[in-house]
Amino acid sequence: MNCHSLILTQSDTLLPIRESYGNNVPMRWVRVHKLPDYAYFSHSVHLRAGVGCESCHGNIAQMEEVHQDQPLSMGWCLDCHRNPGPHLRDLKAVTAMGWTAPKNQSELAAMFIKTRSIAPPEDCSTCHR
Repeated sequence: MNCHSLILTQSDTLLPIRESYGNNVPMRWVRVHKLPDYAYFSHSVHLRAGVGCESCHGNIAQMEEVHQDQPLSMGWCLDCHRNPGPHLRDLKAVTAMGWTAPKNQSELAAMFIKTRSIAPPEDCSTCHR
């Protein structure tokens, strides 16, 4: 149940999830965040770098119905690879929703880039495999 074992535990909207879990029947999910089949993406690489979930997915906690918040286009991804600093957080805050960058974000980002050896690739084979 992950998040939903703690959040909105009595919500009628989440009843299908609780029933699925309670009856040990897989949930039939509707895919929201779509990338082309030819595009490779690794969540783990981004999480280890300290890119917050919210940077790509938006504030899921505030969405009545989950929707794709960002375009997830090649240009959008490359913009972030060229300037990841605004999206980098303390690793403890990667999953935090409603996060706001501190006033010294640029200094923190520079430190994260150095200590975490962050060098986002921009070559085609990074995503096109």
